[in-house]
Amino acid sequence: MFEKAGKPGWAGIVPIYNLYVLVKISGNTGWWFILFFIPVINFFSTLKISIDIAGKFNKGVLFGIGLTLFSFIFYPLLGFGDYQYDDATTPDKNMI
Repeated sequence: MFEKAGKPGWAGIVPIYNLYVLVKISGNTGWWFILFFIPVINFFSTLKISIDIAGKFNKGVLFGIGLTLFSFIFYPLLGFGDYQYDDATTPDKNMI
């Protein structure tokens, strides 16, 4: 998934740095990275970032929720599936 987004593939296996790159792939600013380390808030920030990433791959909100709750299934789907990253896309909140 990182390589499809134009980021180096090795960034996906480096702890903590991969979260920062994930925030950048989702199109959010870098300070969202800090929210991963605040208890309770980290769940909601992960949800938002996952929904934004789903939008970048032209998928809906439900796919983003799947990225949050079942990341071990949905992230490999993005990485190894036929999904294409579109940096110009803004997530459509009405898309399901």
